[in-house]
Amino acid sequence: MKTLFVTDLDGTLLTKDEKVSAYSRERLNRLIGEGALITYATARSALSAKRALEGLTLSVPVILYNGGLIYDYGRDETLSYTVFDDETKHYVLSVLLRYGILPVVFGAVEGRERLVWNETSETSGIRRYLTRRYGDERLSAVDSDAELVDGYVFYFKCIGARELLERAWNDLKYDTRFICIFHQEAYSEDFWMEISPRAATKANGVKFLRAHLGCDRVVCFGDTSNDSDMFDVCDEKYAVMNADAWLKAKATGVIGYCEEDGVAKWLEENYPRLR
Repeated sequence: MKTLFVTDLDGTLLTKDEKVSAYSRERLNRLIGEGALITYATARSALSAKRALEGLTLSVPVILYNGGLIYDYGRDETLSYTVFDDETKHYVLSVLLRYGILPVVFGAVEGRERLVWNETSETSGIRRYLTRRYGDERLSAVDSDAELVDGYVFYFKCIGARELLERAWNDLKYDTRFICIFHQEAYSEDFWMEISPRAATKANGVKFLRAHLGCDRVVCFGDTSNDSDMFDVCDEKYAVMNADAWLKAKATGVIGYCEEDGVAKWLEENYPRLR
């Protein structure tokens, strides 16, 4: 049986300092060396994820932007990507602006990946988010709202107070052109709203990799709302102890906390029966 193991990053594999622990890195690298097909599905970009996982030697493609991009590090090759069409990206931005929400936008222009925000309307939540990404070459400050959606757009991230984001979420969540996820950020009191094209899901990313790698079985790990659709398509799905209660109810089982290397310890114990 050929099994693919897919883990979420923030709140699942990573610790609260947004890093993979030395323990998890050593155990996962050993399992990968034994032939385990281990990858991740995250809302992060390739660069952000690679920094958080420094020292981890993954050998299979990864799922980025909540399924918007499938990327093979080994070949430095994009295998699949999903972006907003022009009409939809402008509509999303118009709704956010109506509520006074300025997003961070992930996209690409002229062959260069970008992480874009309007520096003239920068909020404290956005500043905290950007500070953690100091030195990221994708950072592209603009001074007009229209420039936020130039080129290709993979993903909108909104950061702020619960009440404001929840009002916008209630306006956007039923639109069938995209997926709108609302939850508390893993490492602060901020709330996040994440908006992706309808086809850009972790579930679709998992389906793509299952077929691409010829796997018979997929086992996944997660902690919150953007892992829910992935749980729906995997053969076994495990929630970490710090996961949302409703996600635990969907899970095959509950494993240890992200701070206690729950994913690595589960894999170390169970990989022999699934290899």
